[in-house]
Formats: sequence, structure tokens, C-alpha cells
Amino acid sequence: MHRRGFFHPRSGAGQWLNTFSQVYIQTVFAVENRQSLITPTFKEDLYKYITGIVKNQGQKLIAINGMPDHVHILIGLKLAMALADLVREIKADSTNFINEQKLVRGRFNWQEGYGAFSYGHSQLDRIIRYLQNQESHHARRSFKDEYMSLLRKFDIAFDDRYVFDFIE
Repeated sequence: MHRRGFFHPRSGAGQWLNTFSQVYIQTVFAVENRQSLITPTFKEDLYKYITGIVKNQGQKLIAINGMPDHVHILIGLKLAMALADLVREIKADSTNFINEQKLVRGRFNWQEGYGAFSYGHSQLDRIIRYLQNQESHHARRSFKDEYMSLLRKFDIAFDDRYVFDFIE
């Protein structure tokens, strides 16, 4: 006898019946050395390219925006893929795109690491507005203040030595 939500051999190898999930994650990562390299001339193309990366990984990009030195991405993550793998793909592929298209002088790289913050479905409208208003938000608050506030709000333990390199 099989109970609902448990593995059922007739459903196919490795498939689970009645397993449904949707996790909403905001990821934040910065340009190496916090350089302001993401310019208005290619920002939209970069965001479209990142959207394609996320979709090609079988995930759902809900919103993307940022500033010249960092990016925020709100993703509907399916649990078949680890977030670390998705972020690695986004950073590697978008780095190659920027460098191959010669969108910046010299070599573009993302800084190591990223932040990841989870939200419930009822919070999506608020977080989407927050991402859409990055420019006005950062006119009042630095990236460092914003990022450290997110770490504290989500009660994430951290060591200052391993947080992004913040250029003051």
C-alpha cells in the first residue's frame, strides 16, 4: 500500500506523486571590486540574457534590476536544482556574454559569493516593487547598508571579513 506523497513505482523512476513546490528567492550579487560597470547602454540586454539563462535552467525569473555595481534577481525556484548551481550558471554565462560582446573595457567579472533571501507568495508584489525601484532606493541608501540590512532582517549569521568588498 502506498500513501499520498510517497514514492510510487508505477510513476516512473525517481518521480514522486503529489510533490509540488515553489520557492521564491531574491539573489543579490556584485560586480568584482564593486566597479560601476553595468551601464544603461547594455543593462537591458544583460537582464534579457540573464532571463534566458534562468529559463534555460528550467526556472522562472520573476523580476530583475540593479545598479551599475550589483544585481537583484527574484526567482521562482523549482527544487530540482540547487540555488548555488543556478547562481554559478548565471554568473559564468553572463560574464562570458559581457566579455564576448566587449561591453566593458578590460575584463568583466562578478565578485565571489551572493546573497539569497526567501519570500512567501504574499510578499511578491512588495519585493517586485522594491526591485523595480532600485534607482530611487539607492539615492537614499548605499548598497552596503541595503545588503547588511537584508542579512540582519533575515537573521543570517555572517562574518564581516567574508561579506562583499564594499568600496566606500
